Amino acid sequence: MTRLTTDRLELLKAARKVADFASHQGVPSSYGIRRSTYEHAGALLADSVLQAGLNYRSVVLPRVDRILREFPDADRISALIILVKMGNSRHLLDWQHPTKVERFEQLVSFFHKANVETTEDIRSLLKSDTLCADLQSLNGIGPKTVDYMACLVGIESIAVDRHVRTFAAKAGVHNDEYDFLKYVFCFAADLLSISRREFDAWIWTRETHKQSPQLDLAL
Repeated sequence: MTRLTTDRLELLKAARKVADFASHQGVPSSYGIRRSTYEHAGALLADSVLQAGLNYRSVVLPRVDRILREFPDADRISALIILVKMGNSRHLLDWQHPTKVERFEQLVSFFHKANVETTEDIRSLLKSDTLCADLQSLNGIGPKTVDYMACLVGIESIAVDRHVRTFAAKAGVHNDEYDFLKYVFCFAADLLSISRREFDAWIWTRETHKQSPQLDLAL
């Protein structure tokens, strides 16, 4: 919590606001729909780099499902680094725009240099503040991507996206510093006795459905 510029009391007051607002909005004590958890490194990294700014249901999810279905052997970093060196990243991701492809390749190279092989290794790395800071030195990889990836490997966390920010504003919390909101929502989940990952998924589904009610947008 080293980057926070506020005190713990303000943090807890904001967490109580979010928890109370969530209770009034009908948050269940146990949320049955969770974000996916991967044991396939290729699918994990593809989801992590593609999700920003794209429709998850119609654009990201079909590509991730295709990787799981058609590239079962791309489940380890050692297999992914071979694909990268052969210039097959675009084919794996089914994506042509260079920005996300380069970001994917940067992540693969980072984990390869860190002697990371499996999603279990990635899970261990993401529990290290130092390695998470190193990960964010990569171009285009910020705290939201790191926290999102953490959620995808089963770490209890909150990835602060526009839906979390919208929910915070509705709850009367207007400090939009990333780390502040992350810990506010983590503590709010604790106050509600709901898993942080479940709370994150509930907010995402609720806010996305409000924007596109015709779609079934549960992850």
